[in-house]
Amino acid sequence: MKFALKSIVAATAFVAAGMASAASVTVPANTAYNGLSFSGSGSLSFSADLLGALDTGKVAVAGYGAATATVLKDSDGFYTQASAAAPITALTIDSSTYNVLSAATTGGATQTAPVLKSVSSGGSLTVTDLNVDLANKKVYATIIGGNGVGTLNNFYLWDIGSITGATSVTGAGSFTTTMTGLSITTAGFNTFVQSLGLLNLGKSALSGVTDFGTITSTIVAKSVTAVPEPSTYALMALGLAGMGLVARRRK
Repeated sequence: MKFALKSIVAATAFVAAGMASAASVTVPANTAYNGLSFSGSGSLSFSADLLGALDTGKVAVAGYGAATATVLKDSDGFYTQASAAAPITALTIDSSTYNVLSAATTGGATQTAPVLKSVSSGGSLTVTDLNVDLANKKVYATIIGGNGVGTLNNFYLWDIGSITGATSVTGAGSFTTTMTGLSITTAGFNTFVQSLGLLNLGKSALSGVTDFGTITSTIVAKSVTAVPEPSTYALMALGLAGMGLVARRRK
């Protein structure tokens, strides 16, 4: 019985140690971690279906915060492309496998809807500061909405259909991950409707969007050399002084 109890305790300790070694860690951009420093950007590209819905409501798109927006239209004034690229602010990684569990960015895009009969009573919607949860295929964001919505932090907005490309950072280099098939949550749809003041035709156009677009994440990892802190230098100097004193005493 004593042997069995010891075995159980040892097994529990082993499992606990394994869980501790596989813990996740959040690393801010441009901060050294295990000899690497991370930077990069995340880009949200609107799907053709979403661009069509924006055309229906004559919705204007512009960059927000630190993001850079690219908006193109044809000669008739219809969207051909809309995207927003935002810098990555932090990565959450598995400390044992270096799998990227989530990536956070700052900045986004603002959509402004004019008053348009049967389409919209007018409003605005900003989607910013994305937090892409690769482990659970979910996208969270800060929503700033008009018509009484206000600011909603860490709002569960989209589900990710599929993830391709690099999903771990194993050393210095550039790592690109593509997340496609963004489908909006029920709460997200209702928030879009209220923020933009969508009416019957506007709601119908938005409900027809089954794919909201693609998120492309590019992570750049650079090797860094750890620089000793001033306290380390002080200890080294003290140690050298002590060695010199010992040598003098021996003489």
